[in-house]
Amino acid sequence: MKVDDVYIDSLGVFLPEWLSVEQAVADGVLDPEIPKTNGLTGTYAAGDIPAMDMAVSAARAALERSKLDVDAVDGLIHSAVNYQGPEGCYPPGYIMRELGVGKVPAQYLRQGCNGMLGALEVAIGQMTGAAEAEAVLLTSGENFTKPGADRWNDGFGQSHFFSDGGMAVLLSADEGFAQVHSLSSGVLSPLEKWHRGNGPLVEGNPGETPSMPERAQQFNDTEMPLSEALEKITLFNLDVIHQSLVDADLNASDLAKVVMINMDGRMLEYGTMMPLGLPMERSSFDFGRSVGHVGGADVFISLEHLVRTGEVGAGDNVLLFSQAPGWLCTASVVTVLNPPSWAE
Repeated sequence: MKVDDVYIDSLGVFLPEWLSVEQAVADGVLDPEIPKTNGLTGTYAAGDIPAMDMAVSAARAALERSKLDVDAVDGLIHSAVNYQGPEGCYPPGYIMRELGVGKVPAQYLRQGCNGMLGALEVAIGQMTGAAEAEAVLLTSGENFTKPGADRWNDGFGQSHFFSDGGMAVLLSADEGFAQVHSLSSGVLSPLEKWHRGNGPLVEGNPGETPSMPERAQQFNDTEMPLSEALEKITLFNLDVIHQSLVDADLNASDLAKVVMINMDGRMLEYGTMMPLGLPMERSSFDFGRSVGHVGGADVFISLEHLVRTGEVGAGDNVLLFSQAPGWLCTASVVTVLNPPSWAE
């Protein structure tokens, strides 16, 4: 869809302690061959910092960078992949209370690693539709530190290292340092079983439920070879990207950067960059390889870095692209209008 009158007013990031792959290898928790092949160099670990508190810290940073104050926020959308709090808690309410946001609509979005671009899609509807929202705050926070978890080896096929952090995006209907020109999304439902598996759809004993990589492997072994699944995903993803480019009246060659999930560089190159006819130098991989996979926050963490360091500037077109089990993906084209005051 074409998008008018939606701007990125500011971005805020919270990243805790950085961990290098060299240290993980030295500690004996990571096979040294894995980073040699996937090209990843590190991740972030928050310890006992709650995921929602990292989202709050990121939101405060975004508000501090903005001319808008908290009273101007008239909508909030929080997205997450991992644990946020005890069953029954409502993360948007916690974040609103901590920030002092007023009595405004707030949604909790569960779209996995596609979460923040999914939230952008919802916010566009709020800002251009009947709600006529003027400023919407998007937040996300992840903490993958938990008993029995392994941030270095639990990534699907070791294609990524799980990472902790928080991200916030403040959208405005009036002005901002970047403008959202288009957004396209879709769900490839024939592949939803790939990560769901064959288990019951009622809650059972967690110990009896195969892990997501195990469920995916079973699907590939019994229903669809991995090569066929990857081919379907690649074609589907590229169709979503193509639609976003068409709606923005751009070609792939017009893109200064393609910002994607922080994962194995080979998958990014062969699955996205090469089909678009673009070199890896135009991707976010050089930065993202050191960040790790912070759920749906990856694309905006990388965008903040690119803007803050001046790697993208006035007039640069940036494609934001994410995907998640289900199989769903979203692509959005934004253009930097003027570097913000917090850019280096």
